[in-house]
Amino acid sequence: MNDKNPDPTHIRLAKRVAEQLNCSRSTAEQFIEGGFVSVDGRVEEAPGARVRPDQAVAVAPDASLLELTPVTLLLHKPAGFEAGLGQPTQGGGAHGSRSQGVAAATTLLSATSHLPEDASGIRVLQRHFKQLECFTPLPTEASGLVVYTQDKRIARKLAEDIEVLEQECIVEVKGDIAPNGLQRLCHGLSFNGRPLPPIKVSWQNETKLRFALKGIRPGQIPAMCEAVGLTVVGIKRIRIGRVPLAKVPEGQWRYLQPWEKF
Repeated sequence: MNDKNPDPTHIRLAKRVAEQLNCSRSTAEQFIEGGFVSVDGRVEEAPGARVRPDQAVAVAPDASLLELTPVTLLLHKPAGFEAGLGQPTQGGGAHGSRSQGVAAATTLLSATSHLPEDASGIRVLQRHFKQLECFTPLPTEASGLVVYTQDKRIARKLAEDIEVLEQECIVEVKGDIAPNGLQRLCHGLSFNGRPLPPIKVSWQNETKLRFALKGIRPGQIPAMCEAVGLTVVGIKRIRIGRVPLAKVPEGQWRYLQPWEKF
């Protein structure tokens, strides 16, 4: 059906729902985007979808605008995807400008990449992938936890406190560490001409270091490792504040649960 020349017998779903419920068009649109409206037994989330008079349009008995709360998505970004500060997204669009040939991490946010074991109990809706903001940038070559949110309170928290929230990263390295290198990583190095504050660094195994630090700067961890004779092979962020990545596979995401606080 061409929306520029619609069949006069077809009307917008939002109009049909508004007539059935005797409510405003905007309220009808919210019910539709909330996943409460079905057409011929199939949930339809697009208010602009056109329906025929003979099609059955039903609104779920438990439909409630109280459930239309903003969500926060926790993505396990693989290396090679860009995740940075930018304008709100529109369902998987690019997050601000990005390097040519580098895919935005938001392209990974879809119903098919939702963690099946997500314990939040939240129904995945198309509106959950719109107007997402990211205040937890991660270098393209790094992997791990990236936060996308529609919630203005969480957005403000991350924007204001990202410098003081502790971030935990697992850093894979190669090479031989210099004498007293671990102690120097913890305290005694400089970056961009400024002494670094004390940082918690420990060996996780023979090739991986665990970093827990605040106010991290782009390029800081590779520069720190280089200063003690190590070369970074990979960086994976596993925690921001009190929120862990948990057991989310690369390329999948889960919802932030109501009790989780950064």
